[in-house]
Amino acid sequence: MDQYIEYASTFIQTNQEWAGLILGLLTMGESLLIIGLAIPATALLMLVGGLVGSGTLEPAPVLIWGIAGAILGDAISYYIGHLLGPRIIHSWPLNKQRRAVASARLFFHKYGMLTIFAGRFLGPLRSVVPSVAGVMRMPQLRFQLANIASGAIWVPVMLLPGYLAGRSVDAMHGSGMNVSLIVSAVLSVALALWIAYSVMRKRRSPTNHK
Repeated sequence: MDQYIEYASTFIQTNQEWAGLILGLLTMGESLLIIGLAIPATALLMLVGGLVGSGTLEPAPVLIWGIAGAILGDAISYYIGHLLGPRIIHSWPLNKQRRAVASARLFFHKYGMLTIFAGRFLGPLRSVVPSVAGVMRMPQLRFQLANIASGAIWVPVMLLPGYLAGRSVDAMHGSGMNVSLIVSAVLSVALALWIAYSVMRKRRSPTNHK
């Protein structure tokens, strides 16, 4: 896996004009049903964040393509679950992922729309949650709203650690565009933490134990 990440990093650095598209394909792949388990897009997002922070890559194409890929991947997985219905859960390969499927269904019963947000940040569930949403006939409008919002949060949050690692203090003060990227990423982190807090508070609410 480390060799794969190193190869992808080298290719992105030597083909910078394709960096956005490549990242978009990776984030889409990681969001696809089952296929996502074999694609280390999270590690690559952090690595690409470092390249953005060092000035090697422009932030706009990386963000646009990365977010678009994440949204498209979840949408495809949702429609697969919606079209195939419950039988997909009992067929290969989801029948080999029973724990992840059971966890996803439990989350949906408890938290509904918030499950799409949580699924983005939980590796084992990321490629399963959208299809389970389709199987459970989650309304398309609600799913797509959560899909778009969570994709727009997930990509900047995953880029942020690498960005900060690759960016010096002097360089941050020298580029308004890069500062705005950090501000948006920090706000995204804050929103993600707020969502996680809301989920945990709801889970601990006395009404859930009646």
